[in-house]
Amino acid sequence: MTLAAFFAAWALSLMAAASPGPAVLMTARVGVTEGLRTGIWLAVGIGIGAVFWATAALFGLSLLFRAAPALLWTLKILGGLYLVWIAIGLWRHADAPMVEGDTTATPRSALSALRLGISTQLANPKPAVFFGAVFLGTVPSGTPLWVIGALLVAVFLNEAGCNILVARLFSLPAARRAYLRLKSRIDRTFGVMLGLLGIKIAAT
Repeated sequence: MTLAAFFAAWALSLMAAASPGPAVLMTARVGVTEGLRTGIWLAVGIGIGAVFWATAALFGLSLLFRAAPALLWTLKILGGLYLVWIAIGLWRHADAPMVEGDTTATPRSALSALRLGISTQLANPKPAVFFGAVFLGTVPSGTPLWVIGALLVAVFLNEAGCNILVARLFSLPAARRAYLRLKSRIDRTFGVMLGLLGIKIAAT
């Protein structure tokens, strides 16, 4: 694999990580409600989920989806329903009060944030399609395992890094003060957007 091909794969992964989707939306919400520390652990979980999809694509998941299209449809429906379930929870608890200095009504541990990040990324099978159809096209057959390992590290750093940046931006004091003023509206907006993404994933 040439250096140019490696950087092409890295750039494609970075663009996918930076594009809006369930992971970025979840990171923004966690950043503004629970702060940077929790957002970092969430971002690490999202990075791990992306590495899972990239590894699966590199080792033949796209071939399995082509051989058994029902499997992809099942993953999309289950993933979409999971995101809709989270969205309903956001909507239902939108009116729960918060006061200045609070982080969240139910503090989330690092492990819980990590699990949420992984499950959010795995609930969205679109990365599997991206890595199988686009990313994989930049990785020639016979690529040494150490190069594949380096690509997977790049995927993790891209996903985790982009989402840590999102968490940082939304954890700033100005963003948190705005959230406290408009909590009900913001939570319902997050819920609607996440629900629509879930429906879109399941339906397309």
